[in-house]
Amino acid sequence: MSGRGRWPGEWVAHRLGVRTVDGAAPGGVRLGALTGLAVRRNPRRAHLLVSGVLGKHVPADPRIVHGAGLLLGELVRLRLRGRESTAGPYGALLANALHGTRGSAAALRDRLREPKGAVDAVVLGYAETATALGHSAADALGGATYLHSTRRHVPGVVPYGGFEEEHSHATGHLLLPSDPSVLDRDVPLVLVDDEMSTGRTAFNTLRALHAVRPRDRYVLASLVDVRGEADRVRMRNLAGELNAGIDVVTLATGRVELPPGVLDAAQAVVAEMSGRDREIDYRVDHGAVRVGLGWPPGLPEGGRHGFTPADRRRLEKELAPMAAVLASALPDGASRVLVLGTEEFMYVPLRLAEALADALPWTTVRFSTTTRSPVLAVDDPGYAIRTRLVFPAHDNPPDGATKRYAYNVDPGGDPSRAFDAIVLLVDDQGDTPDLVDGLLAVLRTLAPVVLAALPGARA
Repeated sequence: MSGRGRWPGEWVAHRLGVRTVDGAAPGGVRLGALTGLAVRRNPRRAHLLVSGVLGKHVPADPRIVHGAGLLLGELVRLRLRGRESTAGPYGALLANALHGTRGSAAALRDRLREPKGAVDAVVLGYAETATALGHSAADALGGATYLHSTRRHVPGVVPYGGFEEEHSHATGHLLLPSDPSVLDRDVPLVLVDDEMSTGRTAFNTLRALHAVRPRDRYVLASLVDVRGEADRVRMRNLAGELNAGIDVVTLATGRVELPPGVLDAAQAVVAEMSGRDREIDYRVDHGAVRVGLGWPPGLPEGGRHGFTPADRRRLEKELAPMAAVLASALPDGASRVLVLGTEEFMYVPLRLAEALADALPWTTVRFSTTTRSPVLAVDDPGYAIRTRLVFPAHDNPPDGATKRYAYNVDPGGDPSRAFDAIVLLVDDQGDTPDLVDGLLAVLRTLAPVVLAALPGARA
């Protein structure tokens, strides 16, 4: 992960004996450079591989987040063209960006921001963590239509299908395309996730979608692939069963070695460390300002219902003017700015953060998003999740899950990690009184907040 300090997996390795082992690096970087480790608050899985280029748990330069997604998409494009999926010169740029070399993240993004050739495909990203990653990979294909799964029920919309993510904290996924025929076209289907740990999520998805609309070719794309040999054999057997090609593309491979009894040991650590979150002083109120971005009418605010190449071209024209609105609303002298998206609403906040970083070259802009996944926080440089904020859900979730989290936003015991302005971006369904009384109120104790809500496109 980025920077030159301790590897943010040392704490877990020492306390639980969990070890990551590097494998091949098609993206030019090793598994240990892309990920750190944390402990899940989940009795089904002990550890969490924490990506430094995902924009979920760790605030990161938005250009490396988008650039890594574009690179993954470029490897997919090469594979679909029948060529070897390796990063070539882009791998060195990604490695330098992870190392913190100034200008490398922007250079990686700039080299990949224009597709190297249009490829017709359907790209499916997984909620919630991979919604922006999948969208970025679709960007690199040029001609792809993008859709991400969702855990949000939309009244009046009949799901195309659904599937389960067995090990996740929230397991159910829905597909809600506004035009179901997009999933029926005879083109390759690309499934994008941040991590392939066992491959079961992709396995379940392929079974479900192939039953509805069989096709000849699938591509599984992820930032890291840590499947064991038995999992790889299971996927090869599925390809034979479906009579379809299943290619796998990743930036880095390897494995995670878990000692016996690790689940019980992890739960013991959670019990020991619980209750150590830093107390928030709610008497502090840095204030908030709400701005309108002038979102283009009819443009989808993400891929929940589908996002076409024409939508992408339209968005590209609008990013700089909207970023200028955000820049003008920042407090004078803001030098460290966080752009914070919310759960599945990742891609547009990522792109606006990227445009803001381009517009303010002498300002440090970082990007991350909130999540529904509970993870243990330990304020130690050798641990990937240093701090957490807890607040109520603000989008009226039908599953009754009430708590949400934002990680590494609070600086904890290291004042150098503090942000002096936060841009909070939500879609209209998340713009509720619970947002104002919950997440917004918490963020206002840390820094001045600029809030913008985007109108949601309906299916």
